[in-house]
Amino acid sequence: MGSRVRSRDSMKVRFFWIWVVVGVVSWDVVDGSELLHFNGTELPYLEYYGVSQVSNPVMVGLTLITSAGAKGAVCLDGSLPGYHLHRGYGSGASSWLIQLEGGGWCNNVRSCVYRKTTRRGSSKYMEKQLPFTGILSNKAEENPDFFNWNRVKVRYCDGASFAGDSEDKAAQLQFRGQRIWLAAMEDLMSKGMHYAKQALLSGCSAGGLASILHCDEFRDLFPRRTRVKCLSDAGLFLDAADVSGGHTLRNIYSGVVNLQGVKRNLPQACTNHLDPTSCFFPQNLIASIKTPLFLLNAAYDAWQLQASLAPSSADPHGYWRQCTLNNARCSASQIQFLQGFRNQMLNAIRGFSSSRQNGLFLNSCFTHCQSERQDTWFADNSPTIGNKAIALAVGDWYFDRAAVKTIDCAYPCDKTCHNLVFHE
Repeated sequence: MGSRVRSRDSMKVRFFWIWVVVGVVSWDVVDGSELLHFNGTELPYLEYYGVSQVSNPVMVGLTLITSAGAKGAVCLDGSLPGYHLHRGYGSGASSWLIQLEGGGWCNNVRSCVYRKTTRRGSSKYMEKQLPFTGILSNKAEENPDFFNWNRVKVRYCDGASFAGDSEDKAAQLQFRGQRIWLAAMEDLMSKGMHYAKQALLSGCSAGGLASILHCDEFRDLFPRRTRVKCLSDAGLFLDAADVSGGHTLRNIYSGVVNLQGVKRNLPQACTNHLDPTSCFFPQNLIASIKTPLFLLNAAYDAWQLQASLAPSSADPHGYWRQCTLNNARCSASQIQFLQGFRNQMLNAIRGFSSSRQNGLFLNSCFTHCQSERQDTWFADNSPTIGNKAIALAVGDWYFDRAAVKTIDCAYPCDKTCHNLVFHE
């Protein structure tokens, strides 16, 4: 399928859903920006499924991994982990796409105890069915390269990007993300993935970090003749200073790594010369990954702006509040700070992007996660760089149709963005 120009003239008001830890709220698109209504405590856990422009998205049932319990591969509360599998057909019958779910992290006992009372820490609270949209869609007009593959969404219930292996008996917490990853892969291999001729490991947000952490492990599941690549969507979390000069995200990651026993599962190529917390940051991992990897990220990532750069803890007087809600309300000095963040991101991927096998789509938008939302993945008004939509860029890279190392011009030049605008 050739490149298609996404026209913004066809933009109309459309409806989406946002799923958050404490409830469900609606949002819609107006003139290229999504309007969200939320409680401030929901921001770090923001996740959404793009059901816009999708007529009757396929609903895929939850499968619990019954063999996982005996391996200690359990969610925070000890319940069984699970995934949603929609079978491929025709030319895609022997191709597999694995999407690792995102949803933040828990970095202390209190946050993990709370998390195990949600779908992010227990399969007891997981939706029994999920809509498959964007890169998971089963329609060629919505997902031109992967629509007829075996498509899997692995649910996230450990709080450490599928990387921990520890427990807290006193708090009745199981930190078993690494075991969940292994149990899920073993179960899927037994259901036909062992015979895959093509495979793609992807993930969004905390799942995007997980797809980086597990990329080479995924490659090693298959024989060398199998085409295996990885995609990280909104997973390029930077070790950046916040607006007060502190390191909010580093402090969070330090808690996750130490509480959940992540160190032993981090790549040795990194831990041989850096501390474990540094090795949970993708910028210190991506250059040493052997498997072809594609980074899809917004240069002004909305989650990082709100939860890492300008959280209320770093902005007690609320000077950044309006800017974090709507980029149009950012002052010139705030935009200058955010341009510095973008420059950090460009520096972080410099070595990575020099490798011929890797791919890159870095657009200058205020958003977070663009592969599972139909409006940003592949639609009439999708974000583009050089008239190429994200789905086509990823497909060109995966199938070696073209080299894709696409970096957008700096804000505010890109008029195709679907920027997130938050309403309290």
